[in-house]
Amino acid sequence: MEPSVKKKVLTVDDSRTMRDMVSFTLKGAGYDVVEAADGQQALGVIGANKVDLVITDLNMPVMDGLTLIRRLRATPAHRTLPILMLTTEADEKKKSEGRAVGATGWIVKPFNPEKLISVVQKVCG
Repeated sequence: MEPSVKKKVLTVDDSRTMRDMVSFTLKGAGYDVVEAADGQQALGVIGANKVDLVITDLNMPVMDGLTLIRRLRATPAHRTLPILMLTTEADEKKKSEGRAVGATGWIVKPFNPEKLISVVQKVCG
């Protein structure tokens, strides 16, 4: 089911293939999708766009996902912004680090498209 008002999702991953897969999945469910290849680019995209959700990888060059979350949570405008980690990391210690810096949820790659849509609908409508 498509959202009644298109929500904008920022997908952050250094893998173009992964960004394409997430974008294809979410656009098919009615979301607008913008992309960034790392955390630093993501900060620029968020500065130029109002986004309703960030889906970020953990391990990326330039700025990783945990640093991106810390930087976003440090700004009043993004303290409550939903942020999902989408990563190959399934380690509990990494998940704890993600929760500690403010990640809203954690999805392990490879992702199931229906599950991704379900989680996105749950956190941003």
